[in-house]
Amino acid sequence: QVHVMESGGGSVQPGGSLRLSCTTFGGTFIMSVMGWYRQAPGKQRELVATITSNGGINYADSVKGRFTISRDNPKNTVYLQMNSLKPEDTAVYYCNAVRIGIPTFDLWGEGIQVTVSP
Repeated sequence: QVHVMESGGGSVQPGGSLRLSCTTFGGTFIMSVMGWYRQAPGKQRELVATITSNGGINYADSVKGRFTISRDNPKNTVYLQMNSLKPEDTAVYYCNAVRIGIPTFDLWGEGIQVTVSP
């Protein structure tokens, strides 16, 4: 069964850095779009960044200039390098992988906690 799994979360002080990874398992399909979303307590899930299979990138305004998304297509892995972290970045981060075609996938990870506090 095709699924995605995140890794790399944790706790860091403001101004620190973390790197998240997400890999697709169970198949060799190249995902059309891979990305990261986050959900803070009491808030709706929001987009952080996405990247297409040919390198098209989209960032939320709140993370532009601080976060960098990248992917390794042969490994079906997406990365999120987070620098200059702020307390408001604290959230559960979810990986999403979408494949448009046959077969079609819309996969979500279980989520990984990122906590930014002094």
